[in-house]
Amino acid sequence: MAPPLETPTSQSPVDQATRHSLRSAVDDLGARLVEVCVADFSSNARGKTVSRDDFLDMGGCRLASVVLGLAITGANPENLYGMVLPESFRDVDLVPDPETLVPLIGRDHVASVLAEPYGALRAEKSGREFDANEISPRGALRRVLEKLDQKGLRATVAPEMEFYLVQRRPGGAAHELIAPTPDAHSPAREIACEPDSVERAGYFGEYFDDLFAACEKWRIPVTGYAHESALSQYEVNFHHGEPLALADAVFRFKRLARMVAARHGYLASFLAKPYLNEPGAGTHWHFSLQTAKGHNAFLEETSERDSPELVHFIAGLVAHAPAATAIFAPYDISYDRLRHSDSSPTHANWGYDDRTSAFRVPNSSPANRRVENRLPGGDASPYLTVATTLGLGLHGMDQRLQPSRLAAELPGSLGSALDALQGDEVLREVLGPHLVDLFCAVKRCETSLRNAVADPRNAWDLPVLTEQA
Repeated sequence: MAPPLETPTSQSPVDQATRHSLRSAVDDLGARLVEVCVADFSSNARGKTVSRDDFLDMGGCRLASVVLGLAITGANPENLYGMVLPESFRDVDLVPDPETLVPLIGRDHVASVLAEPYGALRAEKSGREFDANEISPRGALRRVLEKLDQKGLRATVAPEMEFYLVQRRPGGAAHELIAPTPDAHSPAREIACEPDSVERAGYFGEYFDDLFAACEKWRIPVTGYAHESALSQYEVNFHHGEPLALADAVFRFKRLARMVAARHGYLASFLAKPYLNEPGAGTHWHFSLQTAKGHNAFLEETSERDSPELVHFIAGLVAHAPAATAIFAPYDISYDRLRHSDSSPTHANWGYDDRTSAFRVPNSSPANRRVENRLPGGDASPYLTVATTLGLGLHGMDQRLQPSRLAAELPGSLGSALDALQGDEVLREVLGPHLVDLFCAVKRCETSLRNAVADPRNAWDLPVLTEQA
């Protein structure tokens, strides 16, 4: 999937083998239209819907590069064009991954596919030249996985996603969120948090039935759900698997959760902290590494004791957690989750079976030894989260780092985290300097939009991000 660096033309960079795979997959689905989706720094799918013939002729579609640098509201960051992206807004090729082609839920004549941008870009004022794939979150993850493969390692991951089912208060302001009723005719509404309530979760059984049926159609490996520890908050667990496939699954799951909820008359929100007096929403990722022989790299080969690689992997995360926080907590409101912790991490610490730690080694059998990253919120990009975690862990192993005895406090604001990220040479190498600079520019733009209103949390965060984070 990695075409050469060249100017986008009417000819797609997709090779003939991929074209054949795309044609077979589209024809198997009987699709007349194809939705081509690309992941930006948010968890929203952007792209185009094109006819089957145009999709196959082009091997995907074209998209203006400006889309890759938009804030969540569609705003353009100041000084971005000409410095990081081209002023010309030139097109890039969206190259689809045939393995991700699925039927669109409720519209079987439409297929949906995940794609990555490719094509030479040049920022006229700064003279930067790079391929569009260098600013792709999905592309960044693939490159980290290639580095793992070069070292004879592969990773297995498993996410746990927390999110809220909410409604905007009838007749109220856009920031006033309440727990929903199961349907328009039901009087039942959660008033105070009901942790692990099977009864309350059961009221929303039809929603989860529809959601899980959609997940099955899109090959998203969900395994179960439960009411979590905040008002109208739920957790969905996923079966473990290959990192890119699970990042794709989480990216698509968020879309399905929102879409199915809207059809039931309420909203699914992955906002990190919609209620200040309730626990926030995290996406906890579990990571393990395997050698070419299939042995868990976090165990000694001749015993069931933890290997030095486990601690080195964690040390890489601990050392760069302040900078990585910008990836794991990508909006200003995300820091409400960290400041009002409720079991969310506040320091770059680690521990065995300690849910207050940023990086936890769960109690498990030796064969299942793994590291849980508890820092990411529900609003974090799955691609950047997994790329950052694996990239920093691999750096810790390469450098044989040891965790600091004094855990650093995590940044208390997005601005501080972005300062740390922009100056962190290791993360710039892991994710790529162009991606880091673009990410920081987009996030600073969102902060400036937020700070332009008198009440940022209620007039920007909740109205804008409840449906988009």
